[in-house]
Order: sequence, then C-alpha cells, then structure tokens
Amino acid sequence: MSFFRDLKIAVRSLARARALWITVALTLALGIGANSAIFSIVRAVLLRPLNNRDEDRLLYVRQSASGLGQTETNWSIPEIDDISKNLKSISEIGTFSQVAFTVVGLGTPREIPAGVVDGHYFETVGLHPVLGRLIGPQDDGQNAAGAVVLTYKFWTGALHSDPGVLGKQLRLESFAGARTGTVVGVLEPSVPYPVETEIIANLVTSPHHLSATMVTGREHRMTEVFARLAPGATLEQARAELQAVHTGMLKAHPEVYRPEHNYQITATRLHDQINSRANTVLWVLFAAAALLFIIACSNVANLVFARTVRREGELAMRTALGASRGQLRRALLAESVVLCFSGVIAAMLVAAPMVSILGRYAARFSVRADGLKLDMSFVWFGIALAIAASIFLAFIPRLPAAQVSRSLSAAGVGTRVTGANGRRLRIFAVTQIAASFLLLAGAGVLMRTLYELESTRPPYNSANVLAVNLPPIAYGRTPEQIQNFDRDVKARVAALPGVESVASGFSTPWRDAQGLSIAFQFAVEGVAKKNGVDDPRAKFRSISPNFFNTLGMPIIEGRDFRDTDKAGAERVVIISQSLAKNLFPGQEAIGREIRWTDSVMKFIGISYEPRRIVGVVPDVDDENIIPAPAMTIYQPVAQEWVAARLFVRAKGDPYSLVPAITRSIHEMDGNQPVERAATLNDIRAEVLTPDRLNAIVFGGFAAIALLISVVGVAGVLAFSVSGRTREFGIRIAMGAQPRDILGGVLREGVIMAGIGVAAGVVVGFAAMKAVLRFVSQLHMPSILTLLAAALVIVAAAVIASAIPAMRAARVNAVEALRSE
Repeated sequence: MSFFRDLKIAVRSLARARALWITVALTLALGIGANSAIFSIVRAVLLRPLNNRDEDRLLYVRQSASGLGQTETNWSIPEIDDISKNLKSISEIGTFSQVAFTVVGLGTPREIPAGVVDGHYFETVGLHPVLGRLIGPQDDGQNAAGAVVLTYKFWTGALHSDPGVLGKQLRLESFAGARTGTVVGVLEPSVPYPVETEIIANLVTSPHHLSATMVTGREHRMTEVFARLAPGATLEQARAELQAVHTGMLKAHPEVYRPEHNYQITATRLHDQINSRANTVLWVLFAAAALLFIIACSNVANLVFARTVRREGELAMRTALGASRGQLRRALLAESVVLCFSGVIAAMLVAAPMVSILGRYAARFSVRADGLKLDMSFVWFGIALAIAASIFLAFIPRLPAAQVSRSLSAAGVGTRVTGANGRRLRIFAVTQIAASFLLLAGAGVLMRTLYELESTRPPYNSANVLAVNLPPIAYGRTPEQIQNFDRDVKARVAALPGVESVASGFSTPWRDAQGLSIAFQFAVEGVAKKNGVDDPRAKFRSISPNFFNTLGMPIIEGRDFRDTDKAGAERVVIISQSLAKNLFPGQEAIGREIRWTDSVMKFIGISYEPRRIVGVVPDVDDENIIPAPAMTIYQPVAQEWVAARLFVRAKGDPYSLVPAITRSIHEMDGNQPVERAATLNDIRAEVLTPDRLNAIVFGGFAAIALLISVVGVAGVLAFSVSGRTREFGIRIAMGAQPRDILGGVLREGVIMAGIGVAAGVVVGFAAMKAVLRFVSQLHMPSILTLLAAALVIVAAAVIASAIPAMRAARVNAVEALRSE
C-alpha cells in the first residue's frame, strides 16, 4: 500500500509543476503513440497469420535470369511440367496467371483484374469457399466448362453479398477473344497474391493460349507457381529438390537456357513473399519510431533529472529524517509512473489517428494494411513502453550522498549543477541530437529522391493529354471489325468540341506495368549476328497514326504512321533515337529493315517478316519516372495487335471532355467499358505517390524529433545558465563582456550539436552496413545529404541556445553576488 501512497504524493507534487507534467506527457505521447501505431501496423501486416490452411507449408516458387536482367520470370507450361515431376518434398503444385477480363453479365460491363488457375490451385494454397464451390481438377482441360469464382471483397462490395449470383452466366472478354463461364462459388476472405483480383477462372480467352504452340512453347512464360510442402518435409529439402530438378531441366534444353543467362530457381514461404515489399518499409519505419522514442525518453530524462537536481535539498532533508535509499527511489519511481502513464493516456488519443494515417500509407506497399484499425494490442505495447520508461527515469537521478550535513549545507546555498549532473544532462541532449540527425539524414535521402523524381519531366506536355481505358470487345466481331471500331471511336472523339488530337495504343505510360514490360529480340537486316551474342532487345509498342502528335512529340526523321499502314500493306516501324544511334551510328536509319527474332512471337501472332523503318522519334521512357535511354520499336496497331487505350489532347481542361467521350462511345456500343480516365500528368503523380508518402512520413518523424531535440538542448542550457549565475556574475565583475558570456553559451550548444552529429554519423554508418547485409534496397546517404542534415542540427542548436545565452549575457553582477 505504501507505493499507492507514493503515487498520491507524486500526483500532488506534479500538480504544482503542471508545465513539466504536460510537457512530459505530450513528449511521451509522441514517442509511445508513434511506436504503438507502428507496432499495430507491423503486427497486422508482417506478423499476423494468413487465412490459408497450414500457411507454414505454403511456398511461392519463382525463376530468375540475371543475365537477361530479369529478377522474376514467370513459368511456361513445359517448365511447370518439368519441375513438377517426381517431387517428394512437395505434395501439391498449383498455377496462377494474371489477366484482365472485361466482364459482361454482372451489371455494367467493365474491365476487372482476374486470375486464371488450374484445378490444383485452391487445394495447394489451402483456401475454402464461403458460398458454392471452388475450381477443382474436374475443371481442368481445354474442353472443360468455364467456371468462375468471385473473391470475397468483390462479392461483398460490388455485388452486396448477393447469394443469387451462383449459377450466373458471364462472358469474359480479352483483347484476343471471348468465352463464357458460370459463377460456381465465392472465395473466403484471403490475402490476394500475386495480384489483387476480383474473379478467378479456369479459362483463358485468347485462342493462342489454347493452341498446341502454347502448350509446348517453353519460352512463352506467363504463369506463376505455388507449392505445398509434403507432411514432414522442410523448406530446405524442397529447395534442394527443386534445385536438382531445375538443373536437370536446364541441361536438357541448352538451346533455351544459355549459361550466360544464369537461370535460377528459388522457393520462399508464401507468408514471407507476400510481405516482401512491405517488409523493408515497415521495419525502417519501426526503426524511425524507435529513434523518436529514444529522443522522447532522453528529453523527458533531462526534464526529470533537472527537476531532481533542483530537489536535492528536499531529498537530502528526507534522508536526514530517516528515509532510506529504497524509499527515495520508490518515490521517484512513483513520479515516473504518473508521468509515463499520463503519456500512455495521451498516446492512446494520438495513436488512433496515427494508425489510420500510417495504415493508408502502408496500404501502398501491402494489401494487408488496407482498412487497418487500431487493435487492443497497442494498449499493452504502450503500457510496456511506459513501464520501461518509468524504470529508466526513476533510476537515472543520483540520490543524495550519505553525508547528510554536506547535502544540507549545499541545500542552503542553492542548487548547483555539479560536474556529474552536467555531464548526464549533456549526454541525454547529445543522444537526442544523434538520433535526430539519423532521422534527418534518412528523410534527406528520401527528399532528395523525391526532388529528382518531381523535377524530371517527360518530353511533352502530359497535363493536357487524357488517357482512357477502352478494353476491346471481341465477342461477335472479326479482327477487322475490332480495328474499324477503334478507327470510328477516334473519328467521333476527334469531332468533339475542345479536342485537339486523338490517337490509340496498347498501353498507358507509367500505369500499365504488364503491357509496358513487353520487350522482344530483333535483328537488323544485313548485320551479321556475332557468335554467342544474343540479338538485342527493344520495347514493343503498338500505336495508331497521330500518336506522337497527340503526345506532343516531334518526328526527328522520316514520317508518322498513316491510315494506309494497315494489314496487307508493307510492314513499317518507327524507332527511338537511342536505338537509331546504337544500330546505325553515323548512318541513315530511314529505309533500313529490321525483323523480330524473339521465339515468343510465334505464340502471340506477330510476324517475323522484315519491317522498314520510316521514322525516328525522341526517347520516351514510359516505364520509369526518371528516364533512361529508351530502346523502343513502334509499329502500327492496324497491322498487328489491338488498341486498348485512347489518348486525347485537349485544348482546355481534359477532364471536362470525359462525359462527352463516354457518351459518344456508348452510342456506338453500350457494352463498351470506358474507364480510368486520367491525364498523363495525374497518372505520373499517382506513380510518385509512394515516394512522396515516404518523404512526408519520414520527414514528419524527423521534424518532430528535431523539435523535441531543440527543446532538450534549450532546457539543458537554460538549466546550466541558472546554475552558473554566480559564475557569470563574478566573470562580469572581473571585466568579461556580455558578448563573451553570450558566445560561451552558444558555443556550448554548438559543441553538443557537433558531438551529437559525429555520434550519429558513426552509429548510422555502422547500422547501415549491418542492415545492408540483409536489405539491399537501402541506399547510403550522400555527403551532401549528411552535410545538409548536420547544418540543420547545428542551426537548431544555435536557435535553442539563443534564449538562455541572452539571459546569461544580461546577468547583473551585483545582484548575482548579493544572492550568494
């Protein structure tokens, strides 16, 4: 019960020092609240188990070819057959292919993300239906009836949990065909991987995917592989077995897997694979929150320690009256508990909005953070932090020595900052500065990256160009009719008021990752291939005439595509400037011939016939925000492939045209989806959002840390000045100028800042080297970034030192000596 009495006394004592109580509570609220919010997110995203049955047995199997610059390569059907044979450590293998279907039969037709799976997929990943059934082995084979499973999120959201959806007939459209399928079930809530999907089907719509060349085409890779460990098998055994099988496959087909391509196979637990993208971001964020907690505790320790020093007389008196060291320490612990648990209560108010904000931030890197809310584990985590902080704060102050008479004598002459006390105060201040420097340097790296991204602009006015998704409808149409529809759409949209130019293409810059990643090997007619050297690769882009004019790009040489460049006419291409310089240095590119040589062409219906170069255009890196030299080959969409995107250059506000464009297209075909209208400028900004959020979040942490550190440095110097009043008085009486006193206190603040920066550099580099062994995505800050962070810290220290320094310079020598 005595500790409860100490708590009551602590409350009464702190009530007389309300400014201290409020400051400590708010400081700890920031430190504990930030850590608790991050802990909630880390727990939900990284530590929470999946819904999948026996998740520790689920594996994600992937392939890479570093020699081709491919860190992740999908699998072809023959490759999957090869690696699936005679496995003992793996009991089941399931496959998944990412597609986009235009769905007709579930309300307004629209394009939705989807997956195509085999009959073993759901059994492999260990998921169950909440309605109906899932796709099974009976749904395998080209002649099987189409079966469609809805994801739980799509069913509850878009379809309002309608149980009558079972048995509905859907038409699934893609750019190369259409097929029908029946809704057979709804999947239980689960984490979508490798992509977020709304439906999962057993069928593909493209004819070439059903052909013999697809089934036997070893190099046509579009499938991802999941596996389930056999009972009793370990991950290491599965990796060794898969490696052996994969090595045998490479040796059996040397014409496909050349040694310089360096094909490799890896197997990762599905839980780890799902979290791989968010893993680094969240743990770095957790480290930033931990630094903020250290800064907050150091600041609070300074305040509490300063208060304890001022109470030396009181503590000495209690010692003289018989209080033991244990009783004094318990009294200090009671005060620490009151302060820290006040901080926990304030942290609970801070953490809820923090979780909401940081949860939306984390959702950019993991679907598991979508809709995240504060859970009660935060309370226990906050209490644990508060207990740790309480013990730390209670045992930092030094208790009065046993020689009570000396303490009482000291109490009679006022509070003095002894060497030991001053050193402790400065150590805490330096700790704050070092941690703040680390946060500032990290935020500086992100800010600099964001600045580089923001300041890099495409070679055309992206603000006035509107991109609209127009997924082609193939049902009941011939390829020629699909091309005619695309031509008629452009003609009608071009006639609308406010439209300057119209074109179409297969993919939207920066947004359509799948389409933009397409690159094929090619050869130049008349140039002999060197032995052992692969043909070069170029990005493949399918566009309509007027595309470059619509985007505002000049034709450097030659001409644009024409309406006469269509099927049956001479095959032509336009190449990028970098490609022209690399292929034909110092020569004329116009009129030369190239041809595709990539083995994948035979699967996707693109001819190997020679194509004449008719134009050269500037490089446009439409995949990356910071552009690299673009090796790109453009060919007319009317000769091969299809257009799925409409591009409109507006004279005024592009978004004002969206209703008229939608209305015009629906008058031509009411089932045609018209979706995701956005300017290229806004699409680019959307791609930049994760980098912008990184900079804002870490910059916010750094700003809060810097503010706390400034308060800490000012507090240390103010306390130092108050304890050195007599010294300053004597110095002034002996002829010292106020500017000397002012300079000395400012110098003290700068020295603390310098020591803190030096400690931060040493600790930061040591930590980065340790972390880089496991996390290769992190980048060491540049010298410029470190100098900028150091200057900010020193400037903040000078500002923090200014007020106590000016107070010291105004000390009246006579009054200071009289007070002593």
